[in-house]
Amino acid sequence: MKSLPSPRRTELLAAGAATITVLLWASAFVSIRSAGEAYAPGALALGRLLAGVLVLGVICLIRREGLPPRAAWPGIVVSGLLWFGLYMVVLNWGEQKVDAGTAALVVNVGPLIMALLAGWLLKEGLPPRLLAGMAVSFAGAAVVGLSMSGEGSASVLGVLLCLLAAVAYAGGVVAQKPALRHGSALQVTTFGCAIGAVACLPFAGQLVSDAADAPLSATLNMVYLGVFPTALAFTTWAFALARTTAGKMGATTYAVPALVVLMSWVALDEVPGWITLVGGLVCLAGVAVSRSRPRTAAAAEEVGPAAAAGPVAAAPETSPEPQREQA
Repeated sequence: MKSLPSPRRTELLAAGAATITVLLWASAFVSIRSAGEAYAPGALALGRLLAGVLVLGVICLIRREGLPPRAAWPGIVVSGLLWFGLYMVVLNWGEQKVDAGTAALVVNVGPLIMALLAGWLLKEGLPPRLLAGMAVSFAGAAVVGLSMSGEGSASVLGVLLCLLAAVAYAGGVVAQKPALRHGSALQVTTFGCAIGAVACLPFAGQLVSDAADAPLSATLNMVYLGVFPTALAFTTWAFALARTTAGKMGATTYAVPALVVLMSWVALDEVPGWITLVGGLVCLAGVAVSRSRPRTAAAAEEVGPAAAAGPVAAAPETSPEPQREQA
């Protein structure tokens, strides 16, 4: 009989997929800065989603992925409208109204909202380590955000748009989680992206107009956003989300501000100050805390499921081997 993957192996696979997602989402902030100078918020979101749908559609055809099961569609539709559609448009718009620091600070409310919604709607609970890690990471994100504000200004509209983006992001993830019980990560991502693109079709005229005047570098950045931070990163996100809790995945995204600082340093030659670097390290420390496991759970896993089960597992007549494999 083929053995089932161990919980530790599943956790490592999910962590690896989440790492790819975080790295690509961090790189998106650098690309958005270039593309956003030539494309309006709605046009940029639509162009990014169309590029993502094209790549995902080709992969689905190659892998012969059919339509998702009917039970997956409610979550796909809601996440497509909230996360792929509304979130991308209002975030692009909000970042035009507020400075980078304020935007980063407000949007980072999203993982907190996500953890609360997942604990309530998905019955994931609120483990103390998760809450502690998120508190540490949020403090680090606040330090990064405030240190990057500089002389920027923040309008009430901009703050409200960033807050709406955070709520849409959290709601989209919580809606996506149940869909992954029925459809594959590729199916959920592809059709969620397609729904977001359809919702953004009213910006098609603006996209055509902006593309005619935009420099090649801005258009290439928009295509990059669709292929990597959208098509690839959202798929690896869905893969990881299907194998862990929404709260833990939300906490993982707190690594993004730290990575954005490093990428801006390398790609844009923006040398961060010491306060910014410290804030980034605090973000990463909080992520480590939120994803850590209690020592007793780790020790039980090292001992093995049979020993962790206690005396009952030692009695073959009361716990036959096939039943232990199914548990």
